[in-house]
Amino acid sequence: MTIEDRDDAYLITHALATDTLSRLRDVETEQVAFRKGLVKLGRICGYEIIDGAMETEYVPVETPLAETTGERVKGLDDVVIINVLRAATPFVEGLLKAFPRAKQGVISAGRDEAAGMNEDGEFPITIDYVKLPEIRSADTVIVADPMLATGSTMAAVLDHVLDEADDFEDLFVLSAVSAPAGLLRVSEAVPEADLLTVAIDDRLDDDGFIVPGLGDAGDRAFRTV
Repeated sequence: MTIEDRDDAYLITHALATDTLSRLRDVETEQVAFRKGLVKLGRICGYEIIDGAMETEYVPVETPLAETTGERVKGLDDVVIINVLRAATPFVEGLLKAFPRAKQGVISAGRDEAAGMNEDGEFPITIDYVKLPEIRSADTVIVADPMLATGSTMAAVLDHVLDEADDFEDLFVLSAVSAPAGLLRVSEAVPEADLLTVAIDDRLDDDGFIVPGLGDAGDRAFRTV
């Protein structure tokens, strides 16, 4: 099993996930490679969710030579993936390779950098756009954002998700890199969510950025710096 329980979060330790994240961290990784890396990482994380959290069932299979018993993953058609714009777009592209029939939702959310962090380590969050599919009791919901820093954005996003969902099978918050403070804030705000991340970094700096982190994932992926 390559998902480890780390108190406030579950750590994805698959070798390809950690290798891909190391390449994403590198300041020399340019835009195209960075975007492709986020796609690859999303796909790997999707497969890890399937392997670590989804049940299988035995089914009869007719091969060209004989009838046998096969094993299929249950619930692959009952997945909702929510894209936290904009940095999560390539990350979600990778997730969709693992869950090609998933329903998709979009929430555009951003923190007010000019306002800065308050004394509690939170930012004011602006939600500009919300479009979510129906979330049913049988659905596995995955909310994806590559960076979980202060947790302010994710907590605001989850408020909207919970408003739309009467019930669900599982709720996952998926990130590539997380800060301890953000994990704690989200786990306290939404205890029913399972937090999945490829790395738990050291800290936040005074501007609320993850250290060592990988920089601004949106800027690097969309070349807006």
